[in-house]
Amino acid sequence: MQRIKKSSYVVNLNLNVRGLSPSATLQINERSNDLIQEGKTVYKLGLGQSPFPVPEIIQEALRRNAHQKDYLPVKGLMPLRESIAEFNYRYQGIKCSPEDIIIGPGSKELIFILQLVYYGELIIPTPSWVSYSPQARIAGRHVTWVPTQEDNDWRLSPEMLDLICQKDPDRPRIAILNYPSNPTGSTYPKMRLKKLAEVARKYKIILISDEIYSLIDHSGNHTSIAQYYPEGTIISSGLSKWAGAGGWRLGTFTFPPNLRWLQDAMAIVASETFTSTSAPIQYAAITAFEDHKEIDDYLYHTRRILKALGNYMATELKDKHLTMPEPKGGFYLFVNFEHYREKLAQKGIFTSIELGEGLLKDTGVAILPGVDFGRQSDELTFRLAYVDFDGINVLHQAFTEYAHKEIDVLFLQKYCPKMIDATEQIRQWLNGL
Repeated sequence: MQRIKKSSYVVNLNLNVRGLSPSATLQINERSNDLIQEGKTVYKLGLGQSPFPVPEIIQEALRRNAHQKDYLPVKGLMPLRESIAEFNYRYQGIKCSPEDIIIGPGSKELIFILQLVYYGELIIPTPSWVSYSPQARIAGRHVTWVPTQEDNDWRLSPEMLDLICQKDPDRPRIAILNYPSNPTGSTYPKMRLKKLAEVARKYKIILISDEIYSLIDHSGNHTSIAQYYPEGTIISSGLSKWAGAGGWRLGTFTFPPNLRWLQDAMAIVASETFTSTSAPIQYAAITAFEDHKEIDDYLYHTRRILKALGNYMATELKDKHLTMPEPKGGFYLFVNFEHYREKLAQKGIFTSIELGEGLLKDTGVAILPGVDFGRQSDELTFRLAYVDFDGINVLHQAFTEYAHKEIDVLFLQKYCPKMIDATEQIRQWLNGL
């Protein structure tokens, strides 16, 4: 019998995947659920999933389109792409054609396919979202981590980006800029965006502007870097964070016209992998990107809830000498426990993983260590997602009882009790060190 040899492709793929673990955010969620099933009290601050319901007007659009069953164009349903083009202009003043847009089953999938089709180095700041680097490794791409500083809110520095690129100025590169940031909750001022755009233009970097949290910028004043580097920026977005529709799996890429060749290459891969994004979801998403007062009101209230909760928790934790950027968008704090290093060492805790395990065991508070976001294991940083509350009830109360009142501490204590308790659990645990 002839022995069939493994192809070099399979061997290479195994090498790329070897040593990788499942997504850290999904792991912490599953572990939290297992502990809850065992009867333990767990504060689920690990998975960054919006607690708010999908706006009713979008849910109704999905119900109306549940019968849609046909395969749609691989780049996406044209009326949806038209809706997104209008959305881009309405919110950012960015003019684009529906032909510049591709739809996928989540922006995560689109970012991965881009790395497959474009042979270039991936540049990402550290800390960054947990899946950027593993995706590059699976695709066989080289990753350059750009260090950032806490005193600069962990933001990418134009000077550091320039320093990395000048060593090999003609090298093909993709850089990912995610803001409001997962995991830090910080964002970029306009002047910083302009300087980053200058560097990107200088080295012809393809810039993925991951703006999945843009509509939950707490001020409602997000600015896309595509305004300053339109010829090289791909805007990545979707429904998962601002519309509470993570499980719907719909992501969008908006390309500049001169990168149509790259969009077409992605469409070829998409045609051989996911074929097209779910038809009912695409039809419903048309409504999500249209101009509706109901959606504007939804965003107004979710922003002020998240702003109040993030600021409350940051204030309480800073009072215990923990440091972090001021939350500006999304629903994350990136917390540094460095002040307690000596006391933690006395308890045999030297790494962020050990600290996370101790905190979960002693208090039930589940958070993700900084090492999962590209930080060194001995750095005592963590991402905390302030999302463990009943989003349906909280949003209802914001619309009714607090429609004309500031979201205050009494509101948070009454309607977000687990978040208040989790904060107090961390404070008390630190007191006991």
